[in-house]
Amino acid sequence: MPRDAHGLNGQGAGRPTTARRTRAPAPRQPRPKKAPTGKLDVSGLLTSASSSADTADAERATKRLMETVGAIEAPAPLAPEDAENATRPHEAVPTPEPAPAGHAPRRGGISPENTVFVSLCFEGPDIYSTAGGLGTRVAEFTETLAHLGYETHLIFVGDPNKPAEEVLANGKLHLKRWSQWISHYYPNGVYDGEEHKLYDYNESVPYHVYNEIARPAIEQGKIVVIIGEDWHTAEAISRTSDLLHWHNLRHRCILMWNCNSLMSLHRINWGRLNFTSTITTVSRYMKHKLWEQGVNPLVIPNGIPSRYLEGVDEAAVRAVREAALRGDPERLFLFKIGRFDPDKRWLMAVEAAARLKYSGHAAAMVIRGGIEPHGGEVVSRARHLGLRVKDIEAQRPTVAECVTLLRDAGEADIYNLRFFVPEEFVRLCYAGADAVLANSGHEPFGLVGLEVMAAGGIAFTGSTGEDYALSFENAVALETEDPEEIVGYLLHLTQHPDEREKIRTAGRETAAEFTWEEAIDNLSGKLGYLARKQSIVFE
Repeated sequence: MPRDAHGLNGQGAGRPTTARRTRAPAPRQPRPKKAPTGKLDVSGLLTSASSSADTADAERATKRLMETVGAIEAPAPLAPEDAENATRPHEAVPTPEPAPAGHAPRRGGISPENTVFVSLCFEGPDIYSTAGGLGTRVAEFTETLAHLGYETHLIFVGDPNKPAEEVLANGKLHLKRWSQWISHYYPNGVYDGEEHKLYDYNESVPYHVYNEIARPAIEQGKIVVIIGEDWHTAEAISRTSDLLHWHNLRHRCILMWNCNSLMSLHRINWGRLNFTSTITTVSRYMKHKLWEQGVNPLVIPNGIPSRYLEGVDEAAVRAVREAALRGDPERLFLFKIGRFDPDKRWLMAVEAAARLKYSGHAAAMVIRGGIEPHGGEVVSRARHLGLRVKDIEAQRPTVAECVTLLRDAGEADIYNLRFFVPEEFVRLCYAGADAVLANSGHEPFGLVGLEVMAAGGIAFTGSTGEDYALSFENAVALETEDPEEIVGYLLHLTQHPDEREKIRTAGRETAAEFTWEEAIDNLSGKLGYLARKQSIVFE
């Protein structure tokens, strides 16, 4: 495996050598000269004269003493006005005015003027390219970078019917839809024809990054930060590092690979990836999981868009609650959204809804899953438990139409939304529900929990990657897979409205600490550390 231009392992960390190094003596610093005070310090000269071994040396020392004394003249008398000023109290020295904004001296570190970002990911912002939280992550991360002024490139497997390249955010965000010629044959989303797309991505993306992005940026004196997401980009990151090294540009690039899930980790060459890039992940839970692969990643948390902190329409929230509760103020409103994946504990959620029903606590649960096969098992289990399930179908309805569809669906225990749900309607459900069941058994980070907090809702999270969740402080953290835990905590909150309000308020405060701007500040600090390891100096 070739090493990079400095013989480093992609992170700037060389191998320790066995040869013993000797430290060169530090250069002696010259003594500061004392300012004249009107008195002559002749002690050194007198000592030199008196301690001379022979008469000639003594005569020379004495001669130097006399010449020095003669060279110092008595200070001239002060003019009257100067004498008067000398007796006045000293006035404060005026503080210089600060430099105007935009002219502050550069203090080093990454900035939009000296850094270009490249994000490599299979998923992206297109509906075709979004299958879960990963697409949301890269879309919002790159959009925030661009709005902060960074030139940003997102290379993803995009919709075959959209432009191959699209420039947004005042020319700062470059969306590059890859493998479109293959996607034309696989219209069912980003992972349809996955292996064919993966081969094409690995073969072509590294050359594009080198030729079209890295080389021009480095010629302008900039640093290039390349971040790969999840297992699909591990090989592309390593090949990009090799290519940059071959062309003697690796030392001007920081390469990172970020782990968002545990999918297909067995397909990664961990030794090579750890050699060519810095491995990162999104939570302490995931950090511990990656220790099992023999690597020790940096933790850089996810974020949410700042717009999520804006308040929701209270009237619209009441309308959603009324549609779900159907005039029964004692009824409970539950909401759950996510892929139909066993890790999301859908069966635990429907079991909890059944136990509420049969213990005399009526509940309406609105759900939105994906197209995964596990969805059939979830709906079948709900019906087997005696829950009435209503499928609601539509073609991209507006927020108002979503409320109407829910209201007109009729009586049911579970309302299964089988359409693309607008973001604003989801936030109304977050805010209006008595509990949002983000109760995953395995969650690398848990964006849904933060989104619920930002909307002022009450998130029932798991206890894995949700580092931000403090149970009964800003959320409810479930520690088992027992449906009775959901029921018990939910009934406790209905009996303690003051505690509900405390959780909603604290949740919003927590969400404000996890915006993408805050996450990028965290990333900037880590990049400063990595740049120092590679001896990169920001110009």
